[in-house]
Amino acid sequence: MLDAIVKDGAIVDGTGSPRRHGDVGIRDGRIVAIGEVDEPAAKVIDAEGRIVAPGFVDVHTHYDAQVLWDPTLAPSTLHGITSMVGGNCGFSVAPLDGDAASYLMTMLARVEGMPLASLEASSSWDWGTTDEYLGRIEGAVAPNIGFMVGHSAIRRVVMGEAAKERESTPTELDAMKAMLRAGLGAGGLGFSSSLARSHNDAAGDPVPSRCASVEELMALAEVCGEFPGTCLEMVPFVGPGPFPEPIEQIMIDLTVRSGRSLNWNIVNVTAANLDSVEAKLAVSDRARARGGRIAALFMPMPIHLRLNFLSGFVLDMMPGWDKLMALPAPEKLQMLRSPEGRAHMRELAESQPSHWNHWGRFVIQECSSPELQRYEGRAVADIAAEEGKDPFDTLVDLAVADELRTSFGPPPSGDAREDWEARGKVLRDPRVVVGASDAGAHLDMIDTFRYTTSLLSDCVREHGLLSTEEAVRLITQVPAELHGLRDRGVLREGAWADVVVFDEATVGSEPPETRADLPAGGRRLFAGSTGVGHVLVNGEEIVVDGASTDRRPGRVLRSGRDTTTPSL
Repeated sequence: MLDAIVKDGAIVDGTGSPRRHGDVGIRDGRIVAIGEVDEPAAKVIDAEGRIVAPGFVDVHTHYDAQVLWDPTLAPSTLHGITSMVGGNCGFSVAPLDGDAASYLMTMLARVEGMPLASLEASSSWDWGTTDEYLGRIEGAVAPNIGFMVGHSAIRRVVMGEAAKERESTPTELDAMKAMLRAGLGAGGLGFSSSLARSHNDAAGDPVPSRCASVEELMALAEVCGEFPGTCLEMVPFVGPGPFPEPIEQIMIDLTVRSGRSLNWNIVNVTAANLDSVEAKLAVSDRARARGGRIAALFMPMPIHLRLNFLSGFVLDMMPGWDKLMALPAPEKLQMLRSPEGRAHMRELAESQPSHWNHWGRFVIQECSSPELQRYEGRAVADIAAEEGKDPFDTLVDLAVADELRTSFGPPPSGDAREDWEARGKVLRDPRVVVGASDAGAHLDMIDTFRYTTSLLSDCVREHGLLSTEEAVRLITQVPAELHGLRDRGVLREGAWADVVVFDEATVGSEPPETRADLPAGGRRLFAGSTGVGHVLVNGEEIVVDGASTDRRPGRVLRSGRDTTTPSL
């Protein structure tokens, strides 16, 4: 007898092949039959009139902390994600020691927008090695999840406070290489790092990986090349236009010298920036000419940023604001209330041209205080004109009155027909891989955790940029192959039974809303899905009709065991 059968669906197998009507038979967590399956089953899932697809794969998440308190890993799983990768950007939470734990928590709160109180309340943070951390999760999570070994984490454990101050010594580098070997030997999926100037810690200093020498980066990447089933990930640069030549050379040398593929974050496409996108994607061509592989992670939906003075993320890229946005909230409030402090902040911000200092164009998105909610949806310039005030003062006054919690951002953009057509061109580019969600991070700032259902609703159904078969391949087989996931990303006999059943006509996302459901009352953006009827991981239902179940069938994805070395 089968454990389960998904009956009478339109099978879209993840390879891009045309759909076909049939059943999917499941036993012992794997697919044992596809087509007309007559064998009896303990569980029958009626898929008539719906698509039966492989589980979706998200290769760029930051669920490293959330997995410790929320084994469902919602909202991603509600949107069909069955396998995911954490530990990106150099920000894994293992390896660890007593001193590093406190630093990493405050760093994650600052650079990845995770409420510090939630991090502190969520776990004892008493593991040491990567192996010990993975052991905490094994057998206790709904989806499959694997983790990169992060550069900043390794650096902090080995070098302490000096990790964010200087280059490593030969002895320190040897210790980092040994620590990375231990992490990869335990099943880490690869090595991740960041050079991005937007990545600053709680003190406003560069995160540890930004202080590494090029030689250190290369030496650690070469360690990754010693272990099968691994790859590289990094955030190299945040800015328009092509990569600076030194950054591009680092990226190419990393993949060539390690013999491992490198993926980088993030490509966001509009009609206006296609030339800039193409300039960055050209690094893939140069890497291929030298025998390496570089893939860009692509977000197939508009990214509408929610900024605030409480976290200060993105705002800290303005001149002189890196340290100011790292101040504790009471000190930040005091500075913003002070005429002198406010004037100093403005002088710094406007000392150079910036995309982020056009105060009047910001739109107020959400206010926590009920008496301020009348401002939601309005441009700061209009509020300032109505109240006879300067736009900067208007924005800061609102933030101060709301204890810094007011969210605001540029007016929504990227939703014009020409923007979607530009995305359609890049979607089919073999140099990109769909999946740059940052799910589990920037919890009050972005809702890109819903990119899979957005792809199916917006790119397929509304704008006709892709067929369902093409779209499913881009979020199943392609990202699975990027990390060399064994027997995942396709529906075929012998593959793991990661399956999503959805309705083409209604698949999509509910409107994002702010919830205070994190440990210690932390807040986050959240949105459920529509049209997603069933999500199975290793043959067991983890989502039914848009709600999480109590099943925990997920595996910790370990390099070598669950992955093969991705091809270059």
